[in-house]
Amino acid sequence: MNESIAFLTRDGDGFSPLPLGISKWSSDMINGPALTGLLARDIENDHGAEGFVPARLTVDLFRPARAERIDVVTRSVRTGNRIRVADGELLQKGEPVARATVVFLRRGVQPPGELWTRPESPQPPPLSLLEPLQAPSHPWIGSDDHPAGWSPSLGDHEGASRKRIWQYQVPVVAGEEPSPFVRAAMVGETTSLMTNWGTEGIGFINADLTLALSRLPEGPEIGLEADNHISVDGISISSTTMFDRLGPIGTCIVSALSNAQRQLGFAR
Repeated sequence: MNESIAFLTRDGDGFSPLPLGISKWSSDMINGPALTGLLARDIENDHGAEGFVPARLTVDLFRPARAERIDVVTRSVRTGNRIRVADGELLQKGEPVARATVVFLRRGVQPPGELWTRPESPQPPPLSLLEPLQAPSHPWIGSDDHPAGWSPSLGDHEGASRKRIWQYQVPVVAGEEPSPFVRAAMVGETTSLMTNWGTEGIGFINADLTLALSRLPEGPEIGLEADNHISVDGISISSTTMFDRLGPIGTCIVSALSNAQRQLGFAR
């Protein structure tokens, strides 16, 4: 594994950002996927258990994480037979910059009966266009108004139509293969990009992420498709459906604040 292709590298008992872990909003900040992935990694490693699915991850990104060493602490909230709950916190110079909670649910037998579900499942790029990705790579972006549907260029999709992403996410920590849950957490953080991106780029920065999973992704490729965007007075609430090549696996929700003074554009 190429250890330079990762968001973070070990720094004693903590971690420091690599170039891929630096935010596009500021060269002095660690980006959201790195923070989300690190919290998911440590909570799962410390508190996950055989037979349990990490069914909900909630991350609060309440303070800028500077591009310097970061530490992680976790604690168990509840260890039950069917439900386990654990918290994690990211610290810089002893001060918290982000926190997370994971709810682990034990797998069981499906109850009888039929239920309503989303009538149209999101679809990954067809194999005729994109063979399965073999290594961490640049994401493919899709939008309803793009002639081919999908392309690797963000600038091709700077419009007002529905967007989607298909990605083999880079590792959160150099030299480590991320678990399916950690991959899902990192891809899920791009919900803000998929839902808050319009004709003039993206002008919202997300303050949190909630990822709810019915099952873990199969394989390293994961997609997101925008479901909804609601914004008033500079506050946005948005959601996506997460999927793999077997179908939908979960839902992501983010709340975001206007950052219009530092609007990010891709077409330019």
